[in-house]
Amino acid sequence: MSNTSRNALVLGASGGLGQAVVAKFLTDPKIDNVIAVSRNPQTEDLSAQWISNSRLIWIEIEDYTEQAMAEVVAQLDDYKGRLCRVAICHGLLHTDHIWPEKRMEDIDGAAMQEIFHANVVVPATWLKLLQKVIAGKLQCRIAVFSARVGSTGDNRLGGWYAYRASKAALNSMLKSFSIEYGRRAKNVKIMAFHPGTTDTDMSKPFQASVPKEQLFAPAFVAEQLVTIMDGLEMDGQLSFLDWNNKPIAW
Repeated sequence: MSNTSRNALVLGASGGLGQAVVAKFLTDPKIDNVIAVSRNPQTEDLSAQWISNSRLIWIEIEDYTEQAMAEVVAQLDDYKGRLCRVAICHGLLHTDHIWPEKRMEDIDGAAMQEIFHANVVVPATWLKLLQKVIAGKLQCRIAVFSARVGSTGDNRLGGWYAYRASKAALNSMLKSFSIEYGRRAKNVKIMAFHPGTTDTDMSKPFQASVPKEQLFAPAFVAEQLVTIMDGLEMDGQLSFLDWNNKPIAW
């Protein structure tokens, strides 16, 4: 690995947004390699043009335990100090056995633990493990997918207890990470990113109530995200921004 190379890392890359972010990074000639990590392999949703792209390195992870994640980070040793962009795209809203709560009686402890693991524990573990790979002289901008519903100040409807609380917890964790990274890796800027309602499997059950102009294509969100990342000031502070580069209340 050249000492002057610049590389991007996408974690949770097999979802609709993750794939779109990988594709967008691959269009940037200033990025030498794009490393994608996911439990699933490349899917048919990816175009043949970049399935065969020699700049794309896809790493499959068995599960999101800390041991498995540490093994992935060990594979990134050749990229130490050479990561300029990191996108952490993990997120869980619903499954075939979990649904957003409409009222307090719907709260289920096991479901809440599953959602918190995906939305808080996994991103936090990545940030913990990646510090030794990211720290260096090269400026590195990190985007972690959060959500507007994680804003306590913006909560006007209630409900969705586990998802709201997990994203609020994620934002709080990111604040602490930004402070510690600011001391130990001053080349890093962290952003909590709200992508809006995107046309992916996560949002499909809720799209009927979303105005057409407020339902975004993954490629559009990826374009917005990369543009915002490129313009982030390296101030050592956590930013909480939406797809339109507007600040969100904590």
